[in-house]
Amino acid sequence: QVQLVESGGGLVRPGGSLRLSCTASRSIFSFRLMRWYRQAPGKQRELVATITSPDNTNYADSVKGRSTISRDDAKNTIYLQMNSLKPEEAAVYYCTVTGVRNGYWGQGTQVTVSS
Repeated sequence: QVQLVESGGGLVRPGGSLRLSCTASRSIFSFRLMRWYRQAPGKQRELVATITSPDNTNYADSVKGRSTISRDDAKNTIYLQMNSLKPEEAAVYYCTVTGVRNGYWGQGTQVTVSS
């Protein structure tokens, strides 16, 4: 059992930046995949970024060059740095960790991009 809590969302102007955090209740080192998703109202959930164990990353085409996923195992935390944010990227952002036998989701953090 792992609980994930996202934070760092909020209101940002177009072109601005946010750093989202996902803190786990215990070690997530053993999970093979750590991911960030987002879902906007009326739209399907979208995979934004993935980081594996060991540290390999993958990004949706729409965020490549503007976003960075990382993790700090000592803090049981996954991060998503987002730069040059666009209004269409406003969404609830979720983190998830996936292992061989199980996976867990956080409750999400709201990101609003508006001037």
